[in-house]
Amino acid sequence: MSVSTTTAPASADDKLDFKRIFPIFAVVLVDLLGLTVIIPLLPLYAATFQASPLMIGLLGAAYPLMQFIAAPTLGWLSDRYGRKPILVASQLGTLAGFLLLGFANGLVMLFLSRIIDGFSGGNIATAQAMIADSTTERTRTQGLGLIGAAFGLGFIIGPIIAFASLGLSGENYRIPAFIAAGLSALSVLLSAHWLRETHGPAQRTTPSAGAAFAPGALLRWLASPRVGLLLALMLAQQFAFGGFEQFLPLFNLSRLGLNGSGNAAAFIYVGLIVVAIQGGLIGRWSRRWGERRLIAIGLATLALGLALTALTPAQAVPWYSRVATERELGASGAVALPDDTNTGWLGLAWLLAAMVPASIGGGLLSPSINSLLTRQVVPQRRGEILGASAAAFSVANVLAPLAGGALFQAAGASAPFWLWTAILVVLLGLVAR
Repeated sequence: MSVSTTTAPASADDKLDFKRIFPIFAVVLVDLLGLTVIIPLLPLYAATFQASPLMIGLLGAAYPLMQFIAAPTLGWLSDRYGRKPILVASQLGTLAGFLLLGFANGLVMLFLSRIIDGFSGGNIATAQAMIADSTTERTRTQGLGLIGAAFGLGFIIGPIIAFASLGLSGENYRIPAFIAAGLSALSVLLSAHWLRETHGPAQRTTPSAGAAFAPGALLRWLASPRVGLLLALMLAQQFAFGGFEQFLPLFNLSRLGLNGSGNAAAFIYVGLIVVAIQGGLIGRWSRRWGERRLIAIGLATLALGLALTALTPAQAVPWYSRVATERELGASGAVALPDDTNTGWLGLAWLLAAMVPASIGGGLLSPSINSLLTRQVVPQRRGEILGASAAAFSVANVLAPLAGGALFQAAGASAPFWLWTAILVVLLGLVAR
């Protein structure tokens, strides 16, 4: 693989056109707010229905599994029919999934809601394709980084909404789900009435229908020498970072005694760091050092953060009460809770320090890899290649909670984080060579 990352003098092509990008960014942000309201709470919501760590892992895998199936299909359809109609249709599915989540009365309905939302969540490839349509090669990493910045802002605003709604409702996990549904309805209206098409009839292709099937599309691209390594790298790094995101709430509960509100606050902290990286710093760093170096830096910092997380001291936060937490989640014994006789600040302070390098690494990797991917294909196939990238991303998010849930249940809270750290160290060695 030979991709030039040499720097060049600043020119008009170095400047991102924010007027073109902002409507896409705003729509994605509102769409993601619904998701980020739910993410910090879903493992704990499942625990209220007596779910074990392994079952919580299966629930976490349902969403990305459907996203894996849908992402290349939606990317292919957006190449064929335009970006906007595909985005609007998939957002309607997300709305239906959140409503079902709010009305859930057991694990079956929880799984069904995540399956519906996961299929609709494949629209992230369509949003990335809209960004790629609206940027140049030298601004594409920064543009795609804004998708990550939308995630970061979502992880600030969404958990704030979750924190406030849980506090006002007495830790009622249904209320954030209904709020997420309202935000999803707003994103549908914004997409339908504000967003402009970026992939007009003149740019559209008529590829074979077989290109839309996720496993086949991903395997075909993996066999390509120019993009296969990048897709494999996307899959492997997201296996680690996605597992970190999926199991951080459960880890925080078992190690520090953080409930839904506490985990929402932790995700706000992560979001602040990711916004700083993907909302501004990544564009400057990519032009100075190139995507290859950013990938190496991202792998190293993420590995450090995950290792430090695994070493977090088992000391519950000062306000933790085991009795109150058992009452809130149900004393099923499915998730081991910490003792409340020796509370303190050490565990929380350690975890907050560990989350800094973890968030930096996670913020750098995905947009840097996707930027390199878009340089390997003609503009007419950007939706397809980003769909394949989203599929690799989703495969990782399927495997990570399955492996994490099994390890968490069999070997303890730290075991999944050591696995993900080891994978990142191996990847870093390969990249360095």
